[in-house]
Amino acid sequence: MDDAEEILALQKIAYQSEAEIYNDWAIPPLTQTLEDIKNEFKEMIFLKIYEGNALIGSVRALLNNDICEIGRLIVHPNFQGKGLGSLLMFAIEAEFSNAKRFELFTGSKSKNNIRLYEKLGYRICRTDLLSPRVDIVYLEKVPSKCPTR
Repeated sequence: MDDAEEILALQKIAYQSEAEIYNDWAIPPLTQTLEDIKNEFKEMIFLKIYEGNALIGSVRALLNNDICEIGRLIVHPNFQGKGLGSLLMFAIEAEFSNAKRFELFTGSKSKNNIRLYEKLGYRICRTDLLSPRVDIVYLEKVPSKCPTR
């Protein structure tokens, strides 16, 4: 819980590029409040990466009926493209190694995010409308230890 303010500040930096893609600065990661993120700490596991004393990455997830719901993978823009997002994803999947499926979502125009998730074994399973400007793409991954559907 002590890290909530620092994670929220990094989140607001990291999601600026997403807001630019959609020309929408009202996306949930940018409007989330400190109280909101503190409430997430009550149910979710947060992982983070530091460079020295500076927080440079984080991801959060929870287990819901054998499904690991992953949210808000964030990496500081100065450290993107160095494998930290993949490292965080591997770590959160290991943290929830008993999950039968992993799910996450990103914006449909967020091509770099989609490419990263597909490289990590995630596949698009559906889309939804978040706002008039933003469609959300849901991706899922079924671990190899589980039977396929």
